[in-house]
Amino acid sequence: MSTEILLRYIHFICILTIAGTLVAENSIIRKTMFRSDINKLARIDSVYGLAALALVAAGLTLWLGSYGKPADFYSHNPIFHAKLGLFAAVGIASIYPTVFFLKQRKGDPADTVTIPLIIIRLLRLELVLLAIIPLLAGLMAKGIGYHL
Repeated sequence: MSTEILLRYIHFICILTIAGTLVAENSIIRKTMFRSDINKLARIDSVYGLAALALVAAGLTLWLGSYGKPADFYSHNPIFHAKLGLFAAVGIASIYPTVFFLKQRKGDPADTVTIPLIIIRLLRLELVLLAIIPLLAGLMAKGIGYHL
C-alpha cells in the first residue's frame, strides 16, 4: 500500500470520527445533565480531539509532503484556504465546550449540572461548519478555485 493511500485513508477515517463524535455530543447534550453523563461527553470529546490532531497531521503531510497533487495545487487555491479556515473555526468553537466538560466532570457523578446555552449552540455550530467542509473539498478536488 502506498504512503499516499494510507495518508488519505487516515485523513478520511479522522473526518468520519470527527463527524461521529460531534453527532454523538449533540445527541447526548441536554440543558441539565448528571456529572456522570458529562464525563461521557468528555471522553467522546477526547476522541474528537485526537481525531482532529491526526487529521491535521495527515492533511499537512498530504499537502506539504509531495504526496499526490503538488503543494501549489492547494497553496494557490482560495477554496482550500476557506476549507482550512472552516476547520480552524470548528476547532476554535470546540475549545469552550471541551474546557467546560473537563471542569464539570469532576465531583459527585450524581450531581446535576446546568449546561450553559452557549455550549449547546457551539456544538451545533461545529456541526454546521463541519457539514460545509466536504462541499469545499469536492470543489477543490475538481480544481475549482485553483489559479497559478
